Amino acid sequence: MADVIVYADERVAEHRPPDGHPERPERYLAAVDGLHRAGLGEAIDWRTPSAAPNEAILGIHGAGHVEAIEAAGGQDHVRLDPDTHMSAGSLDAARLAAGAGLDAIAALRAGEATSAFCLVRPPGHHATPSEAMGFCLFNNIAVAAQSLTAVGERVAIVDYDAHHGNGTQDAFFDRDDVLFVSLHEYPQYPGTGAATETGVGVGQGHTINFPMPSGSTGDAYLRAFDTVVIPAIERFGADWILISAGFDAHRDDPLTNLGLTSGDHAALTRRLVAVAAPGRTIAFLEGGYDLEALSLSTIACVAELIGPDTTTDVALEAESNGGRGIEIVDAVAALHAIR
Repeated sequence: MADVIVYADERVAEHRPPDGHPERPERYLAAVDGLHRAGLGEAIDWRTPSAAPNEAILGIHGAGHVEAIEAAGGQDHVRLDPDTHMSAGSLDAARLAAGAGLDAIAALRAGEATSAFCLVRPPGHHATPSEAMGFCLFNNIAVAAQSLTAVGERVAIVDYDAHHGNGTQDAFFDRDDVLFVSLHEYPQYPGTGAATETGVGVGQGHTINFPMPSGSTGDAYLRAFDTVVIPAIERFGADWILISAGFDAHRDDPLTNLGLTSGDHAALTRRLVAVAAPGRTIAFLEGGYDLEALSLSTIACVAELIGPDTTTDVALEAESNGGRGIEIVDAVAALHAIR
């Protein structure tokens, strides 16, 4: 049995937004190359994902949304919104990205590994039930979560991408079988994710948002995990932990203004693996637009999925600190203490 399954497929590099777009095929190549450079080969079981069936995608997305993506399939230079584009290979890539999580669930249920990492693109967490946006076509992590809740399992989704996972939040905002947690730079695209967005109806209290100020560093994120996120997951009783592993909170990312390092991404992932039920952790690649930072952070995340004592042939950065964002963390902690 491998320690971690990594789902990867060169076909996801055939999703090609226009030249100069930050969500480019080189992101996939940098992440794959990083894992090979890191010397983690014996612990990784590399697998090709299956395309998600329509039935699974329709568990999250409306028929009109799916039909619009399918209608643009096979065409070059289709612009869905100012930031979101499709090329001839985009539909296949999007189906593979959504299908990777379903394959990972089946493999972990069968005891074939202790965790999984879906190294896919396009990313997914901005795609709402009815709309493609923010570089995202289908919401990969939400499709996986829905497949789990459909059979009565409870899912915690933790999103540490620098941008708020608005699409994932929208999918589960009124649900009590999914705990959604997002730490994100605020205000930043897409402008959602205020601390007061905590769910509606039976979902009240099952959404936890940390709107972090620009310049926030890893110590604030770790404080959030230790004081709010991990206790919330334990109270919720998650059967599975799914991670929206976006690495654009890295201090070198060109689109954001946060101060995390690859060492911070390791520490955050380590905490989630530690609280998860054995063999029930899956991470999904989301953002991350500096290629070296993306590579190092992918290594950091996968190494922690393998195990907390894993060493790599690539030196990771130290955890960051600076105190920026601590006040927001404490405010969110106070807000959710009443629940």
